[in-house]
Amino acid sequence: MPSFDIVSTIDMQEVRNAVDQASREIVNRFDFKGTNTTVTLTDEGITVESSAEGRLDAAVDVLKSKLVRRNVPLKALAGGEPRAVGSGRVRADFTLTQGIPQDAAKELAKKIRDMKLKVQAQIQGDQLRVQGKKRDDLQRVIAEIKSLDYRIPLQFVNFRD
Repeated sequence: MPSFDIVSTIDMQEVRNAVDQASREIVNRFDFKGTNTTVTLTDEGITVESSAEGRLDAAVDVLKSKLVRRNVPLKALAGGEPRAVGSGRVRADFTLTQGIPQDAAKELAKKIRDMKLKVQAQIQGDQLRVQGKKRDDLQRVIAEIKSLDYRIPLQFVNFRD
């Protein structure tokens, strides 16, 4: 029976490269001189820190442009609210979301059922498997979900006949 998986993954190597490029650009740009602005990748996500909120916003823009250039979807970033951390410094912490959360998977499965096609959607951990008898039905499901512009980045993998 034909099937495919809906997943939400990001390439961590590309994220690492984007963070490195952003930190290099921040070190070399004239408008960041003396602000001691840093962009670091941690196990929890990405941390951007600066001495002024205006420079923090500019550093976040640099980071986002580097991520887009490396084909990392910005929907994978969560958080990023600027907050004071002491001694006049401001920090924004971003988390990287991977995998489809349980509530989002249930919502997607319901949308697939509401299409009234002869397909079945099963939640398997942090991904969603869609099975059907006809390949055309599966392709219709992919087209419909792509048109949703969902809140998390979705990829369609493992298409099998």
